[in-house]
Amino acid sequence: MPTADAVDGAAIRDALYTDGITALRGAFPRAWVQQLREDVDAAFEEARGREGGAVGRGPNRWYVEIHPEALRGFVDLVEHPWVRATCEAVLGPDHTIVEVGFDTPFPGAEDQPWHRDFPSPRETREEHRLTSLAFNVTTVDTTEDMGPFEVAPGTQWETGEDFDHGMFPPRSEYGRYEALAVRKYPQMGDISVRSALTLHRGTQNRSQLSRPVLVLGVDAPGAGNAEHHDLAVTREYWAQLPPRVRDHLSCPVVEELRPITQKHTIEGLVMGEA
Repeated sequence: MPTADAVDGAAIRDALYTDGITALRGAFPRAWVQQLREDVDAAFEEARGREGGAVGRGPNRWYVEIHPEALRGFVDLVEHPWVRATCEAVLGPDHTIVEVGFDTPFPGAEDQPWHRDFPSPRETREEHRLTSLAFNVTTVDTTEDMGPFEVAPGTQWETGEDFDHGMFPPRSEYGRYEALAVRKYPQMGDISVRSALTLHRGTQNRSQLSRPVLVLGVDAPGAGNAEHHDLAVTREYWAQLPPRVRDHLSCPVVEELRPITQKHTIEGLVMGEA
């Protein structure tokens, strides 16, 4: 595994400022991903058993936000040299982890509408600067029939002024995005990073398998996405974290964790109509 200093942060930044997405193959051992899948499956069962635990992102497709300590490999993920170097190169040394969750398309999931994860902030529209990143880790070997992720490179710079809720472009533009579209087929162990503003969608899952994907959201100072999430850690867990990880977690430290109620209500509504 390379050190953070050996990772070409400038090349990663260039990819994110052009295509809006890039990836590292084989970042983690398959055994680590299998453990991740166990944790994700357990978290999904817990979330689906209570009101507000999961939000719909279209037919047979769900998103669940979790606390860091629900993942045994959380420290491995955020301490990976490629992840650290990417955050520092694009967001600066004072970046903050604001989101941990996962998106799961089950058999029968349909094509999502083209969308971005939140409206474009002023810094991106006016200063041509990215202020947040979304890392994705697949828990399966993705195949064509499993509803692969589809992205329209370069669209992170579109202002979105005519987008519904600032997130969903008009259907009259779908032909243009489909002409740009690239499908991604990550395998177990791969990790990708993208601007959440780059227009994307999940596609139809025609297989008999679910395709859970872990999401790690990271902000530059002042980006403000933390207010849309409810990360917390217990005092015992906080004490065990490496200082470098604590430096990038500004979430509450509590005696006991409360289950997270999902906040993506607008997104869930629009996705559910797809």
